[in-house]
Amino acid sequence: MEIVLHKAATRGHANHGWLNSYHTFSFANYYDPEREKFGVLRVLNDDEVSAGMGFGKHGHSNMEIISIPLEGDLEHEDSMGNKTVIRAGDIQVMSAGTGVQHSEKNKNMDRKVKFLQIWVIPNKVNVQPRYDQIALDVTEMENTFKQILSPNRDDEGVWIYQNAWFHLGHFKEAHTTTYELKEVSNGLYVFVLEGECNIEGTILVSRDGLGIRNASSIDFEFTSFTKILLMEVPMSN
Repeated sequence: MEIVLHKAATRGHANHGWLNSYHTFSFANYYDPEREKFGVLRVLNDDEVSAGMGFGKHGHSNMEIISIPLEGDLEHEDSMGNKTVIRAGDIQVMSAGTGVQHSEKNKNMDRKVKFLQIWVIPNKVNVQPRYDQIALDVTEMENTFKQILSPNRDDEGVWIYQNAWFHLGHFKEAHTTTYELKEVSNGLYVFVLEGECNIEGTILVSRDGLGIRNASSIDFEFTSFTKILLMEVPMSN
């Protein structure tokens, strides 16, 4: 088993006034040659957007873009004709493919919105752009890893053009569990949303990240109430 630990305080940081963003991997003006990506996991941004503000319309291509709201309401609009709101407990996915324009804005004028934006390098390029979002049942995350994303259109959660699986879990103190990788050649990137856990002897707290490769199963012990995101991804495309 090989691990790489990314403590929360070591992330890249950009504060634009209306946007306060932390970058686990190199992004925009933050560049670290040791933190360009983890396998096909290219971007993990932890964003906080002020009331009424947001990202104006801009373009992407050939990237799988996943948004997970943590607090507040995020309004999405794109060149495919979608105009929707995603809230805490939802997950949004967009396959940029041949190219798409979109905007993401805080729908509310009285509070911030917090969300994760995640980019995954696809295994199929120049596809027709597509958009989807679903509401998750948070009760199904209690003391278990609930699948929220996969490569399979008919499986639980949303799907993307990549051999990847994402899970969310809400665990009570002193709970223990094991995650079995779907593909042994994949790696697992763990991101703690809140709380504290022990993963194979490494302690993680809120907003810490841990990349693990060359393992078929990984043991977790939760030392406080913990919300955690798992991203199983190929280590090469």
